[in-house]
Amino acid sequence: MSFGGFLENKSGGGGARIVADIPYSNGINHNNNSINNDTMPSGAISHPRLATPTLVKSMFNSPGLSLALQTNIDGQGDVNENFETNGLRRNREEEHESRSGSDNMDGASGDDFDAADNPPRKKRYHRHTPQQIQELETLFKECPHPDEKQRLELSKRLCLETRQVKFWFQNRRTQMKTQLERHENSLLRQENDKLRAENMSMREAMRNPICSNCGGPAIIGEISLEEQHIRIENARLKDELDRVCALAGKFLGRPISCLTSSIGPPLPNSSLELVERSMFLELALAAMEELVKMAQTGDPLWIRSLEGGREILNHEEYTRIMVPPCIGLRPNGFVSEASRETGMVIINSLALVETLMDSNRWSDMFPCMIARTSTTEVISSGINGTRNGALQLMHAELQVLSPLVPVREVNFLRFCKQHAEGVWAVVDVSIDTIRETSGAPTFLNCRRLPSGCVVQDMPNGYSKVTWVEHAEYDESQVHQLYRPLLRSGMGFGAQRWVATLQRQCECLAILMSSAAPSREHSAITSGGRRSMLKLAQRMTNNFCAGVCASTVHKWNKLNAGNFGEDVRVMTRKSVDDPGEPPGIVLSAATSVWLPVSPHRLFNFLRDERLRSEWDILSNGGPMQEMTHIAKGQDHANCVSLLRAGQAMNANQSSMLILQETCTDASGSLVVYAPVDIPAMHVVMNGGDSAYVALLPSGFAVVPDGSGGCGEGHGGASQQRMSGSLLTVAFQILVNSLPTAKLTVESVETVNNLISCTVQKIKAALQCGS
Repeated sequence: MSFGGFLENKSGGGGARIVADIPYSNGINHNNNSINNDTMPSGAISHPRLATPTLVKSMFNSPGLSLALQTNIDGQGDVNENFETNGLRRNREEEHESRSGSDNMDGASGDDFDAADNPPRKKRYHRHTPQQIQELETLFKECPHPDEKQRLELSKRLCLETRQVKFWFQNRRTQMKTQLERHENSLLRQENDKLRAENMSMREAMRNPICSNCGGPAIIGEISLEEQHIRIENARLKDELDRVCALAGKFLGRPISCLTSSIGPPLPNSSLELVERSMFLELALAAMEELVKMAQTGDPLWIRSLEGGREILNHEEYTRIMVPPCIGLRPNGFVSEASRETGMVIINSLALVETLMDSNRWSDMFPCMIARTSTTEVISSGINGTRNGALQLMHAELQVLSPLVPVREVNFLRFCKQHAEGVWAVVDVSIDTIRETSGAPTFLNCRRLPSGCVVQDMPNGYSKVTWVEHAEYDESQVHQLYRPLLRSGMGFGAQRWVATLQRQCECLAILMSSAAPSREHSAITSGGRRSMLKLAQRMTNNFCAGVCASTVHKWNKLNAGNFGEDVRVMTRKSVDDPGEPPGIVLSAATSVWLPVSPHRLFNFLRDERLRSEWDILSNGGPMQEMTHIAKGQDHANCVSLLRAGQAMNANQSSMLILQETCTDASGSLVVYAPVDIPAMHVVMNGGDSAYVALLPSGFAVVPDGSGGCGEGHGGASQQRMSGSLLTVAFQILVNSLPTAKLTVESVETVNNLISCTVQKIKAALQCGS
């Protein structure tokens, strides 16, 4: 947001220092074209020619091969491509002159070598410059065999003799052919090893031959070697097929015949190898079994916490009954969090299952929890046109709205199964254990044990959802202030998933209803409602991206002084984005603990009558709500348009505040951004909201999860009452030119703004300093 003249007043207490811990990457790739002189054989004189010119051309078109073939450019000791007619002596002398195109003689001429009775004089050598080598390489890629005219032109341009250019190209072709020969030899060795292994297998089979007619012992001469080899391969494939069919029977919930051609392969949609596919299938079945058991089992597996009555996992009982562990033992240094929540949601089971199995719809259903998600592999899309048996690999980045909590990045399997009519289960489980064996990269800061939900249809159109969330993570990466929240399961736990799901489904039900709630202002049309809600959704998503940096929203790291250690400041350049003003955008966010309840803190921040106590955009007076669009039964879940009661200048009089507030059992959110009146007129009439530029700011409020005693700010253990964790974040346009440099004054302005806002909130709520 842009604050005009308000930011010139650097009032506010409490200086702070910026510490930006987002890694910076300049994205530069370095291509190393240096050459190893040891790759050329020392005694090579001539080499077999390539089979066809097409083969040479194809090698240059292959980046991998062409890079591998660029060897020995700066080396010495290479030989020419073939013999000259003048004999071996002339060939060696020309080789001595060319020196592989990198070391060349000054002042050498052809006459020095044409006289057979005069030995060549010892010459001085010089190395080609990088510019000369680059020019030679460029022409070589286009024309490996230049004619006399091309060599002459190149020699003049590079200040080289034509003979030097000629020998450089000869040696370069020799290098290429030598490398190709080595590559072919390597392939032949691999093929030879394979044939040797097959030969040993066939010899083993010949010791106990089986008759194809009676199945009894047979004489060796009655069965050909080819048939024996085929029988061995068929036996191996049959064992593998029987194993996969047994897994598929459990996977689909019914026995299947491996010989039934109408069924086809059990997992026809996957491009994975059969072995890896079988491992994923086994893991999915084990995870589903564990999820259902954890969802249905009560005490002593689940116990009620004293604070809030939440269900918490009894880890001793879990270790006893869940043997062996689904994805192995917990890594050293990791801690566990596990929770279970049951709630009624206004959505049927089929619709919820479709939402969870679609990565885009899943992200839209949980917007503030999921920073990014994608489906990387569909192993099975289900059977008979349903999601029963659907299995897919997914990637997700999960977040808590605070710069002090790192984003959780996980690769996992998602498996859906119908257990009965109207009863479905969807389970997630990390694949780190499987992928580690294949050498693929894994995300070591978190892994998901079997987690997900069991959904049962209710007669009234609702669904009963039992959600289980179980994870292990590296707690050392989490700030001390948020460790109690995460350990209680309230940060990434089941309560937050169910509460968000209930709120979003209630919002969808209201938006799909033809009649608007009675408390809404009637001045806005149905098209205007949709356009305004779409703009508010973009505003909230941008706010979350400014609080939690992810792989999607990459921010440049900013180092500056005079900021608190828990303030994160990042900057980015906005260019040609219709939804954002062009220039340098600075984002600052911090989280603090306040000794007030989350409900009281949220009501204070969303009350437009009290906005002047913390918001400089209010011009020192209350704000008026012009438009109100309900997003739930709770009046606090809404999108509204606010106007200041009085304006200080003409720019302020043409400015409105777009605000979205939402709350549920897991936490609350207040997001706002200044917008122009003409732009909002277009949106409220149903126009496209994508071209409305805005920079959001706001607050995220969650309970501290301490239950009375916790660790203080900075890690010191201290006794304190239960309170709230407040995240404050601003996005500000500090310069309208994308090429401008960030100034110290801009950083200090943001420092004053964020510090002053926190102090004003504390003073208004009488929280002390």
